[in-house]
Amino acid sequence: MTGPGRRAAHKARTRAAIRQAALDLISRQGYHATTVAQIAEAAHVSHTTLFRYFQSKEQVLIGDGLDDARRAMLEQIPPGLDHFDLARRIVTGIFSLARDDPFTSDPQRLHLVRTEPVLRMAHQLEADRVIQEGIEFIADYTGTDPQALSLRVFAAALSGVMMHIAERAAVPNQETLDELLAAIDLLERGLPLE
Repeated sequence: MTGPGRRAAHKARTRAAIRQAALDLISRQGYHATTVAQIAEAAHVSHTTLFRYFQSKEQVLIGDGLDDARRAMLEQIPPGLDHFDLARRIVTGIFSLARDDPFTSDPQRLHLVRTEPVLRMAHQLEADRVIQEGIEFIADYTGTDPQALSLRVFAAALSGVMMHIAERAAVPNQETLDELLAAIDLLERGLPLE
């Protein structure tokens, strides 16, 4: 491997080392007791290098690095789906990317993100960003005004269901995806209670 391929592999290894160091240290010492300097030292990188890869200590554990993969997945969705089938495609794609990424689906990471208040808040902000990108995609795909009340309500219902179901799952698994898709079916049927 030479040139750009070698650099990309080096970047991926460095990123993984930083993430693993943060995960190990924060799991042992707690979020507030763990410093950026400690993470950098454990990952064998400089403090400056850590900040080239991540904007903050929270982002080491919150950022999933899947933005490009999400965009590529969205680009593969065929035209002509109605908004519920589109939602099923998006949810399945996002879920699969997260489930198949070892860091994103790491149970230890998920536990920290759910239990540490600072990480939980940062995760919510990151989720809001991803949801906004999804709304913009749905608006463009369906030709709907991004500010339309109907689209905002649809997106809020969908994202609320996703967050609720995902919160209850220890790790992303097929059962969770099945429940997410069943929830979309309920939304499509008008939320019957039977």
